[in-house]
Amino acid sequence: MANFRTHLTGGFAVSGILGLVTYKAGLVNANEFLMCVLAGTVGGLLPDIDSDNSIPIKMGFDLASLATGFALIIHWRSELSLLSMILLWVVGYLIMRYVVFSIFTKLTVHRGIIHSVPYMSVLALSLTCVNYYLLDTSSIVSWFYGAFLFLGSMIHLGLDEAYSVDLLNRRLKRSSGTAMKFYKDSQRYYYLGLYAILLMFIFIAPPFDPFFRKINDPITWWLIKDSLLPEVLMR
Repeated sequence: MANFRTHLTGGFAVSGILGLVTYKAGLVNANEFLMCVLAGTVGGLLPDIDSDNSIPIKMGFDLASLATGFALIIHWRSELSLLSMILLWVVGYLIMRYVVFSIFTKLTVHRGIIHSVPYMSVLALSLTCVNYYLLDTSSIVSWFYGAFLFLGSMIHLGLDEAYSVDLLNRRLKRSSGTAMKFYKDSQRYYYLGLYAILLMFIFIAPPFDPFFRKINDPITWWLIKDSLLPEVLMR
């Protein structure tokens, strides 16, 4: 299985290159380009959130715990004294960091349902829907964010599968097939529920046609071609 550094580098490198192509084609602006690269990099770490001792899950829960504490005191700031707000922040942080984290780690198994293609598809569509419906982002850019997150997660799963092949001894390790999976019979009911959620997100997802037409527009690819040609050849 690939380590944290490999997943981070792989997700960042691929999303960075494709992000530049997308930016040079005029499909996204500078800020949206950075968000695409960020989404791809995060996607490159996401499948390991089911590992109790992984760096992504620890970092994620640390940030979520801090954010939860601040969200609580911001919500009740006008009703509480300074001491009460401090206590509320501490309680919110501790509950999220230790109670919720403990429950999450007990309910998840490394390389379980989270470490699968349909689960990553759900997360990518969730990001697309959140940006479109809640953050008032255009459908095209929302789809780009979701696509980059999904791409990063596929890089992660692909790297894990690649590391399960022992080229020297020409054999597959026991971990082969446990990374990039679509279904597992021992978890059939979980997968059925997961695919039901996936269908729901597909149904409520923002319009896909504008995004599809944009990336298939010949003018888009002419812009990329022109940006790649040396200036001397353009004269």
